Amino acid sequence: MVINKTSLDALFKAFNMAFQSGLGMAESHYDKVSMTIPSATAANTYPWLGKLPSMREWLGDRVIENLALHDYTIKNKAFEQTVGVRGSDIEDDQYGVYQPLFQDLGNQAAIHPNQLVFTALAGGHENSCFDKKPFFAKDHPVGETTASNLLAPSSNPKTPWYLLCTRRPIRPLIFQRRKPYNLRRLDRPEDENVFMRDEYLYGVDARVNVGYGLWQTAVRCTKDLDAASYAEARALMSSYRNEAGTPLGLVPNLLVVPPTLESAARKVVVAATAANGATNEWAGSAELLVSPWLA
Repeated sequence: MVINKTSLDALFKAFNMAFQSGLGMAESHYDKVSMTIPSATAANTYPWLGKLPSMREWLGDRVIENLALHDYTIKNKAFEQTVGVRGSDIEDDQYGVYQPLFQDLGNQAAIHPNQLVFTALAGGHENSCFDKKPFFAKDHPVGETTASNLLAPSSNPKTPWYLLCTRRPIRPLIFQRRKPYNLRRLDRPEDENVFMRDEYLYGVDARVNVGYGLWQTAVRCTKDLDAASYAEARALMSSYRNEAGTPLGLVPNLLVVPPTLESAARKVVVAATAANGATNEWAGSAELLVSPWLA
């Protein structure tokens, strides 16, 4: 291949097609547990998190709900992945061997939000949410009292698993997108990498980040995953109320586990019968999501 602008444009088009193909091949789960919020600045502030008003009978004037002015802010971060293609491979028409690499670049870009979101879920017992408490905490302030979204044994905690409610518009996690994942190029003859090293560079970059939504929509449990602890987690979430004492009406619908707990989770929410042959009352009560990012 003669290397010129026309051939390099055609080459980039081929690499980008492979990249887009890889994007489409990946399985995404992050959007099952997070809400995607567009960002137009370096950071987004979410002052409305933490206030959950409810409908009331209209008697007299309307009652204006003053939304709690939290300063919870998610700052966007830049991410990249870059590969180099040798000029000699382009000249010798060997660029086809790079097609799988560019497919994998697309695949990595597509699953990166999964990595960010589920890593944040796994770290929720350490990282703060809008009320300055860890997302999973025993003492979230609710009016004059507190509430917990942690279930733990008195000793010997087990592998964590998570029960979520994702049926509300405000979900447990926030995926914030400032700039989407795109393939870019540095392949002009006058570029330093080409002139000095005969290396044509192609890279993916994005500006995104992850934060926490409503803690009430997620319960973290470090007890053995069985019917009893699952029922306890459901009951805990269903007990949540707002500051006025009105039930939030949260019904868990998603059980999230690492691969090591998949078998136990299937016995709880998938199997039609229990180990003793009795009907499994929890079968179908929640969708099962197994995430390798929780391992």
